[in-house]
Amino acid sequence: MIRVLVADDEPLIRAGIRLILGSAEDIEVVAEAADGRQALELARTHAVDVVLLDIQMPVLDGLSALAELPRAAPGARALILTTFGERDNVLRAISGGGAGFLLKDTAPAELIQAVRAAATGHAFLSPAATRHIVDSLAAGSAGARGEAARSRLAVLTERERQVVDLLGEGLSNADAGARLHMSEATVKTYVSRILAKLGCDNRVQAALLARDAGL
Repeated sequence: MIRVLVADDEPLIRAGIRLILGSAEDIEVVAEAADGRQALELARTHAVDVVLLDIQMPVLDGLSALAELPRAAPGARALILTTFGERDNVLRAISGGGAGFLLKDTAPAELIQAVRAAATGHAFLSPAATRHIVDSLAAGSAGARGEAARSRLAVLTERERQVVDLLGEGLSNADAGARLHMSEATVKTYVSRILAKLGCDNRVQAALLARDAGL
């Protein structure tokens, strides 16, 4: 079983997440927290695998809790859950070691998929979150950043550039496949190859490069 801690200061949000995750046979919500400090304490005592962290919480916000999580629960992976905030919050979430960034209107199936991905050591960024992140960071991408991005993307084939362009739009593998007349599995293979070539950890980093390059 994947042991999950849900940290959000809104009881209804926590109840909804518990209900959604409870429908999966391999996931169990073992604790709930109403603030970041409580989340760290519960993560330490409940041996959790995945922590769902809201950004805006009292006492200690989600991003500050994310920074302390490796010390409180070294094996736990964090998914940032939010209604989407400011650019600085996005940057901190990406660089702070989170295993994923999800919007609160994420579909139930996607939330379950994200928890499973995080538990197995993979990063998960929903297409909607990717699109918002890329848009929020797109400003100021001209000049040196654009030139550097175009240089990095030069190693890609034309087909790979088409795929990375769709990542910049926030498309899922299935939607990108439909656009390019390829199977979802083929797109997944392309994405893995693109990330390896570009030295990116996840699809949102590749999407940012695409936007910086002006694709």
